[in-house]
Amino acid sequence: MTRQQHRNRPKRAALAAGFALTAVVAGAGAAPGAGAAEAGTAGKPKLKLIAASDSLTLDRWEGEEGVTLDLGTYVTVDGAPLEFKVTRKSYKDPIVAQQIIHDGTKTKAKKLPAGLMKDFSGLPGFLEVSVKNAAGEEVSKTKQTFCPNNASGRIRPDAPATSKYPQGCSTNPFTLGSVWGVEKGWASNTTRWDYGSEVDLPAGEYTANVAVAKKYRDLFGIPDDRPTIKLTVRENSFEDGEGVAASRSSAPSGGHQAAGHDADASSQQGPRGADEPAPPAVSHALEDRGVTPQPGDGPGYTDGSPIAPAAEPKPNAKRPTGRAGVAANVPKPDLRSVPAWGIEITDGEDGDVAGKDYLAFSATVWNAGPSPLVVDGFRSPGKDLMDAYQYFYDADGKQVGYAPTGTMEWDARDEHEHWHFTDFASYRLLSEDQTKEVRSGKEAFCLANTDAIDYTVKNANWHPENTDLETACGEKNAISVREVLDVGSGDTYSQYRPGQSFDITDLPNGTYYIQVIANPEKRLQETNTGNNVALRKVIIGGEQGARTVTVPPHDLIDAP
Repeated sequence: MTRQQHRNRPKRAALAAGFALTAVVAGAGAAPGAGAAEAGTAGKPKLKLIAASDSLTLDRWEGEEGVTLDLGTYVTVDGAPLEFKVTRKSYKDPIVAQQIIHDGTKTKAKKLPAGLMKDFSGLPGFLEVSVKNAAGEEVSKTKQTFCPNNASGRIRPDAPATSKYPQGCSTNPFTLGSVWGVEKGWASNTTRWDYGSEVDLPAGEYTANVAVAKKYRDLFGIPDDRPTIKLTVRENSFEDGEGVAASRSSAPSGGHQAAGHDADASSQQGPRGADEPAPPAVSHALEDRGVTPQPGDGPGYTDGSPIAPAAEPKPNAKRPTGRAGVAANVPKPDLRSVPAWGIEITDGEDGDVAGKDYLAFSATVWNAGPSPLVVDGFRSPGKDLMDAYQYFYDADGKQVGYAPTGTMEWDARDEHEHWHFTDFASYRLLSEDQTKEVRSGKEAFCLANTDAIDYTVKNANWHPENTDLETACGEKNAISVREVLDVGSGDTYSQYRPGQSFDITDLPNGTYYIQVIANPEKRLQETNTGNNVALRKVIIGGEQGARTVTVPPHDLIDAP
């Protein structure tokens, strides 16, 4: 899967499911307010598990190990919003999850059971799915994580027109804080797009039974509804041309990326590469970014921060004029590195030299705020480099200054092919005593919001705009480019990108540290440069051509 493929959301299935939901719950000719649920206990949401359809056809594509159990089931919310704040103080501390209960203008926090959350991907083991074949034999029994942020639209016409909550749940192992939520009168798709966890169901007829796990029914007062769905699994091949489905009775062969699985990490929800599953998709047809509320301390918000700027900073049509500069008290970004992750040994893939051993990794730099990082590049006709400027904004979103900050360059390598801002981050492999640099590398970045690292920080933008590399990083013939790293979001370059590795072919076995440095030349102005460096311990072993790497846990984070 290419980097660009990973950035395009798997929206086809989500859109189809969302339309089916509308047909089921809205009904033709429904008047405004029709079907509105009555609130129960003040501030307490009423949850219900429903299925959009009682029968579905699932496609098993040639070369895949099974099917994704996208069963069109939803959790509906009424009476009050369903909202969670999920945080950890540091990587040494466990994850703490709270349900935020809204009662008019008041809010209160209800802690969920300790140890419930192992990561930030959603409520684990929320859904229980049993599949039986035509003979009534149970052939699959699975538990699924539920990401409340997989918003799918309204269940009644007088519900809020847009959702203020983020899209998708973070799969970055070094996430620090998340906000999850479903608006009152909305539904959230229960399907989590977890590639590599398909269920092996041969072509045939099945029956699926879906239920919410008892611990969550008890915790949130969910009725014990158990939708039953008739399933038809059909095998599809592309031997007659791309997109042509052919029914088969024999086992499939060959390879293919399944239709509807245009994997992406929604800009703030996953890394650039295939090393992590894409987060749940939402229907882009239901989005209206122009009126979506921003996080702040207004009605219904709980983070206590000032209202974030309502308008996205607009690109400049030409180079800035006047004297460059910015006052010391103007809000600035705070760039921070997280420890390297997704670490493994590769042997010449993705642009490296075949026959050599490489230590590959993913690196994330994120913005803790309170202001977005905004960098504009301007190109003179015929030049290969753009002049880059950093822009600054006051609390109302008004531009109040700028400063030269280096250059942007066109990266023509496969899976890049866009404009990179230079000197954004550098990587080093250090000796065990951290005194010697044994390998180094610098990667210019296209700034984009690939991962939600902490959406609980002041002024975090829950709906960042530049999440698609096609629009965030510019084309080769661009005359100017604006690249933004929003507050709360991180930019991850994965080990599958060319240049994202160290050549360790002749390196002695032993203990080393991968060092990730944000803003290494300190050309970018930020509030704090003392938190720009992160280290990750690795132990290299094996022999040439068969090197190994062991990655010890980083505090409580046991993710290689």
